[in-house]
Amino acid sequence: MLATAPAPKTGSRLSLYLDLIRWNRPAGWLLLLWPTLSALWIAADGFPGWHLLVVFVAGTILMRSAGCCVNDVADREFDRHVKRTAQRPVTSGAVSVREALTLGALLALCAFALVLGTNPSAIMLSVAALAVTLLYPYAKRWLAMPQAVLGVAFSFGIPMAFAAALGGADWSLSAISAAVPPQAWWLLLSNLFWVLAYDTEYAMVDRDDDLRIGMKTSAITLGRFDVAGVMAFYAVYLVSWALLGRSLGLGKVFLLGIAAGALQAVWHYTLIRGRTRDGCFRAFRQNHWLGFAVFCGVAADLALR
Repeated sequence: MLATAPAPKTGSRLSLYLDLIRWNRPAGWLLLLWPTLSALWIAADGFPGWHLLVVFVAGTILMRSAGCCVNDVADREFDRHVKRTAQRPVTSGAVSVREALTLGALLALCAFALVLGTNPSAIMLSVAALAVTLLYPYAKRWLAMPQAVLGVAFSFGIPMAFAAALGGADWSLSAISAAVPPQAWWLLLSNLFWVLAYDTEYAMVDRDDDLRIGMKTSAITLGRFDVAGVMAFYAVYLVSWALLGRSLGLGKVFLLGIAAGALQAVWHYTLIRGRTRDGCFRAFRQNHWLGFAVFCGVAADLALR
């Protein structure tokens, strides 16, 4: 039998809105930030300048927060039957659908205002990024591995970073091609496998609830091969980023960052192999340190040239 609807949460509007955008859980936006900054440093051949740094850090936080609003509205009927999400503000009724969508729209507009300070190529890519962000919550109804859509959404900062650092003033698709090299798109694809790894860990936490309500996730699709799948995703991500980084001129210091990330992936294996909720959730929440290790490798390698 499905769980009954939770009682509405109470609290100040500000505290409810902060809860809605996961303000006290920064791991989510850090997962977007590190690959984006890695790409920004590579595109700029080092420190990109304070303007672009502020644009991408603030933009990442704003867009992740907007995505939380949309996701919670889309999933409100499912979330009420999942232990971990039943008390989210929209699901519990403490924040209305209209409030959540209004807040999400305002946050997205603020992020877009930041992008307007870059160039046409980055602006055009930001529209595509928004479309993927809006698509993801509904992919969970139809796709066996909706985490792949999330992977594209969480990796779109990579081509945007190249566009912002290298783009010109032309409003054309050819301008995007000129600013964003093929390696940037391969970095996006490779980063998608990291998203598959950590979001499968996340999905393993809710697998019992998701099976009961008919939600589709990578953890359910992989079945008893879930742990092996997560480790394979980590391997593809780390090896492909290592190869792509080398092709982009990064050296041994960068590879040390990749090695540090690999050691963390091995540690995550020890957390998820028992498939406990606590272990899988801890592995997911610690993934931003893996991305941070790779970013440090990129930044240090470029700084020490």
